[in-house]
Amino acid sequence: MSSVKEQYEAFPYPERDPADEKRRLITGSPSHPLEMDQFLWNGKRDWSKPLHALVAGGGTGDGLIQLAQVLTSARRPYQITYVDLSTASRAIAEERARVRGLQNITFLTGSLLDAPELGEFDYIDCCGVLHHLPEPQAGFDALGRALAPDGGLGFMVYAPYGRSGVYPLQDAFARLLEGLSPKDRLREARRILANLPKNHPFVQNRLVGDHKRSDAGFYDLLLHSTDRPYRIGEVVEALDHADLRLAGFTNPALYDPSDLTRDMPLPDDPIARMSLAEELRGTIRMHTGYAVPKPRGATVAEGRDLSLVPHLKGVAAEALAREIAKRGRITVKAEGEQVTVTLDKSVAPLVAGINGRTPLS
Repeated sequence: MSSVKEQYEAFPYPERDPADEKRRLITGSPSHPLEMDQFLWNGKRDWSKPLHALVAGGGTGDGLIQLAQVLTSARRPYQITYVDLSTASRAIAEERARVRGLQNITFLTGSLLDAPELGEFDYIDCCGVLHHLPEPQAGFDALGRALAPDGGLGFMVYAPYGRSGVYPLQDAFARLLEGLSPKDRLREARRILANLPKNHPFVQNRLVGDHKRSDAGFYDLLLHSTDRPYRIGEVVEALDHADLRLAGFTNPALYDPSDLTRDMPLPDDPIARMSLAEELRGTIRMHTGYAVPKPRGATVAEGRDLSLVPHLKGVAAEALAREIAKRGRITVKAEGEQVTVTLDKSVAPLVAGINGRTPLS
């Protein structure tokens, strides 16, 4: 069995070509400043003040490049520390930053477990890393200690139900391919996968596709030596142990079971409701969200403060407004399913006015 470091030296993940930075910016969750402000600072962060951020386990740099480029384009000050155990991944992230001309980034090779020794951070990005640690709780705890009192964590950990079939294959490949080099493991695993019965849960799972996109994606999905998924309750428990609390998940509609249960009574406890949604949907592959130190109060902007400036991320205001005016509803697509959100048609002109500059008032 290859070590985690050996894997990412052989197959930096996700597979990226720095030359592509000249034609596109990869965006997503967590770690887009608009989303961070929404979940961590009530929509009120003073972005004229420098953001001190840590990208913990930054891989080939998606989260790092997004955060640095968005802030650079907005002419907002920042200082970002990147740390990863893979020198090959770090080299790709550094070159991507160089191609874009991004500044104020410190690159380190090391473990996120050393985060408290690197300083105190306003924001920490840890996307797709904690579930690959031998002792994930130690990672949660280290990141919690490295956060400033008014700081926040953006995280992603894998979830079990939407990754149906992945974990039995990981176990089988680990036993069958013990002792082979990473490249030999990849070759043999591809050969075996091609022979799986058509009704195997993994073959039937249309929600996973990394194994089709690149060698690095195949290895990360099916040949990883250390990979544990988290259910909702386990995410909350891990955060709690690290003196953190969940601020929210980035796709809240997925965690609301009411569209599935209709008029049936639901638990009062929000975690119990989200757990119910996770079990009923069976499609959630990962939990992507934000967390804050326990002493902090509510941090999610809810729109009651009319001085706030609303933004739309990933959709044009005009198109969304037309959909609402025509149908009185919008469709949210995530994790291989569609969730319908009903809205009064009268809100369409308000949505059309969202331009990133005009306050709610």
